[in-house]
Amino acid sequence: MPVTDQNPHPKLRLCLMLFWVLLLAYFFANVEIQIEGGHGWATSLPTWRIEHHWLLDIFWGGRAMTGYHAWVFPFIALMFHYPIFFHDRWNWRTEARIFASIMVFWIAEDWLWFLINPAFGLGRFNPTDVPWHKVWLGPVPIDYWVYSIIAILLLWLAERKVLPRKVTVKLSPLRDGDQV
Repeated sequence: MPVTDQNPHPKLRLCLMLFWVLLLAYFFANVEIQIEGGHGWATSLPTWRIEHHWLLDIFWGGRAMTGYHAWVFPFIALMFHYPIFFHDRWNWRTEARIFASIMVFWIAEDWLWFLINPAFGLGRFNPTDVPWHKVWLGPVPIDYWVYSIIAILLLWLAERKVLPRKVTVKLSPLRDGDQV
């Protein structure tokens, strides 16, 4: 059954998509654990770092920009866009699903990194032990809340049924001199 916007099982498609994104996040979290060990945000990797810049405060949550992240973030975005290049079909709904998937991926991957990393675990998932997440809201970094809300909104926009527009035509009687 091809996956299209006319799929008769949109809830199943959504569930399978989210499952696949979470599976990808699990695998990538394990890759990052092998690369970084217990030193998150590439703190011990042989890569360049920009620690402070006003653009990092706006777009990066105040975290350092590293050579590792400069390459891995666009790589993941390109991988999520990969299927549309072979379906020869792009639309706003598909793009909304892709962006929502990327957001869910990074939230899940980050949380799984802490959960399954032998150097961390949930006991060390806090602002003191995770200084690269600068702002926390409750038990998680604020990024989790912001991107979860945006992802839900994007998925809602992508999955909602578009109702046909109601067109009202007002008919008026012909007057003398009007042509039909």
